[in-house]
This record gives sequence, structure tokens and C-alpha cells, in this order.
Amino acid sequence: MDERIQKYEEKMKKTLNGFEVELTTIRAGRANPHILDKLTVEYYGAPTPLQQVANITVPEARMIQIQPWEASLIKSIEKAILVSDIGLNPSNDGKVIRLVFPELTEERRKELVKDVKKKGEGAKVAVRNIRRDANDAFKKLTKQDVSEDEIKELEDKVQKLTDKFIKDIDVAVENKSKEILTV
Repeated sequence: MDERIQKYEEKMKKTLNGFEVELTTIRAGRANPHILDKLTVEYYGAPTPLQQVANITVPEARMIQIQPWEASLIKSIEKAILVSDIGLNPSNDGKVIRLVFPELTEERRKELVKDVKKKGEGAKVAVRNIRRDANDAFKKLTKQDVSEDEIKELEDKVQKLTDKFIKDIDVAVENKSKEILTV
């Protein structure tokens, strides 16, 4: 593949991957430990990812269990969960913290689907901006003795990449929406 196109394809891949990671943080009624991926806990004065200070398990379909390696961390883990935008209340028994996922209401499911679609639109806009940057760069190539036909060919290839990644984003949105609406 042409290296002039490759860097734009890489950027589009990163956009898609970032979007897919973002989708894993949206809770769909089932317990998904990835909603805790962005949480950090004060650990010896430094913000540390939760996964590095505790064992995270899913013992039931709608419960996440967090077992800190040091009991002294329970309070700071609870605090991190409460100040986050997860929307769950932690409960602990002195050894483990449990996060119970309430059953999603129909209204909340529709809100989440709307949110997923909005994030999908944002990802599509990012991909289209990458296409625009690529096309701008290709237009500048005319000054470097590159034929108009070659530039047109590059633009066509970038358009095909754009279409492919937009389709991938649509599929991801569709799958996440189905997951959210499945009771």
C-alpha cells in the first residue's frame, strides 16, 4: 500500500479502536469490569489504576467484585467509584467491595442507545476529518510534479478507506445498541 495513504489509515484505525474502547465503558445492564478501566486510586500518594491495586471479578451477571490487595485501600477505592461517572454505589464488607448493577429501565436503555449513537457520530466526524486532511495533503502534491490522475487515485483510495471505517463504526454502534436493548 502507498505510504502516503498508510498514515491516514493508521489514524482512522486509532479512531475506530478508541471508539470501541469507549463503548466498552458504557454499561448495558450486565456487569462489565471495563467500566472501571479509567478509575484511579490514591496509592502511596500517586494516582494508580484500580486494576493495579485490586483483583476485579464478575461473580454474577449483574455484580462486580473488587478485592483490594491491601484492606487500607477500601475507602479510597469507594471514594474513586463515588466521584466517577459510573453511577453505582459501592458496598463493602471490610474485605471486598461489591458493585451491583440495577436492571436498566426502558427509558435508560433508550438514553444509552442515544449516547452510543452520539459517540458514533463523533467517531465518524473524526474519520471524515482525517479524510479531509489527507485530501488537503494530496492537493499540495500538484506542486511536487504529481499528476492529477495520481492525486485523484489517492483521493479515491482515501474515500474507500473512509467508507470502510464509517461502516465499521456503524456496525459497532448497531451491536452495542442491540446489547443495551436486550433485556
